[in-house]
Amino acid sequence: MGIATVAVYSDVDRGALHVLHADEAYRLGPAPASQSYLLGDLILDVARRAGADAVHPGYGFLSENAEFAEACVAAGVTFIGPSASAMRMLGSKTKARQAADAAGMPRVPGSVTGLADVEEAMRVAAGIGYPVMLKAAAGGGGKGMRAVSRVEDLAAAFAAASSEAERSFGSGEVYLEKLIERPRHIEIQLIADEHGGCIYLGERECSVQRRHQKVIEEAPSAVVGEELRRRMGEAAVKLALSAAYVNAGTVEFLVDAEENFYFLEMNTRLQVEHPVTEMVTGVDLVHMQLRVAMGEALPLTQEQVRLRGHAIECRIYAEDPENHFFPSPGLITQLIQPSGPGIREDCAVYEGWNVPLDYDPMLSKLVAFAETREMAIDRMLRALDEYVIGGIKTNIGLFRRILLDEDFRAARIDTGYLERLLADEAAGMTEVVPKDVVAVAAALFAASSRREVAAADAVDESRWAVAGRREGLRL
Repeated sequence: MGIATVAVYSDVDRGALHVLHADEAYRLGPAPASQSYLLGDLILDVARRAGADAVHPGYGFLSENAEFAEACVAAGVTFIGPSASAMRMLGSKTKARQAADAAGMPRVPGSVTGLADVEEAMRVAAGIGYPVMLKAAAGGGGKGMRAVSRVEDLAAAFAAASSEAERSFGSGEVYLEKLIERPRHIEIQLIADEHGGCIYLGERECSVQRRHQKVIEEAPSAVVGEELRRRMGEAAVKLALSAAYVNAGTVEFLVDAEENFYFLEMNTRLQVEHPVTEMVTGVDLVHMQLRVAMGEALPLTQEQVRLRGHAIECRIYAEDPENHFFPSPGLITQLIQPSGPGIREDCAVYEGWNVPLDYDPMLSKLVAFAETREMAIDRMLRALDEYVIGGIKTNIGLFRRILLDEDFRAARIDTGYLERLLADEAAGMTEVVPKDVVAVAAALFAASSRREVAAADAVDESRWAVAGRREGLRL
């Protein structure tokens, strides 16, 4: 679009990829987010010094902070996102639940305001029954969330959720809701302009999660038909319009086996998983965000939105699946990235980059697009086989296991699917294999290897020649 870009960075991000690609870059402060990325006044000071007239908040830190959005307006800087008032109404998980009630949208039972203390949490939990879920009122991304199955565990979970929410979002407010068993996590992408236009761009399936953090996302969902998509999309648009919402946002739902959907929350920002929506709709969401922030009307109507093909995204993390998914910071000594038809990668690292321990360990978002879900899965498997990241541990191997799993390929998934898969694998690893079985397996492997070598030495007739002869052709 010809727009010059200004990056901000903390000390450990001085050599980060976004800094290297920007036209200009300015230091914010030390590594802790509380001393750098969460300080809106520092960011606005950079905007003033650089002569920047807009701020894109991304999808972390201050992206859902109404005070920062308000401060941008006061400083004469365009905030590329919703207004502070819309963010307060819908970005706050508790106020969004109140708005959903007012809009007549079904939602998960629970508190509609932040909990004053653990005693109030216990009263609400007793009223709706265990298991329950504690959630941060001011953020998302799995931060500040704790599942609680017994009253004895609620106090400790309340303290942990509130503390994590304070560190991540600058607010320790939490609320409580009923934990629905085995739902699917389906979200609707929408975008609105300041002229009253608002459309939804289909749905994303985000049920493959670990500890409430999305791992794989797909568009469209394998189980959402046209009618359910329309009902969820229209409900999301109604909620957004009730708050005079402008720019991109996502309304998240839980969907049960009977196709009943329940409002979960709204993310008043761009989502990490927005590429899968872009692939199946042909809409560049960031481009559209910028156009909307410039005051332009949406370039298409709801009737013009068409879904084509299937897209899958894998979040590549610097973590060790074999060691309780602990972060794996360190120097990237080798990087071979996949490519080819239908493959897109939004990557944040390069060979020689030192992955810090201070922030979310996501390295890249790998996306595969194809005509069908089965083809997209196979295309993703091929891309994962090509992907090499040396020097640190990653979760690439985990994705291979998921995509080869029979239940995943059949779309028999829910928000507890991955935890069950990992638990089953852990249980299988504890079984002792008899020595005679190991010996037989080794002998079979050796024999198979010898056959493969022999077959490679033999000159087999080309399958093309066979096909040509069958068709009466000479090759």
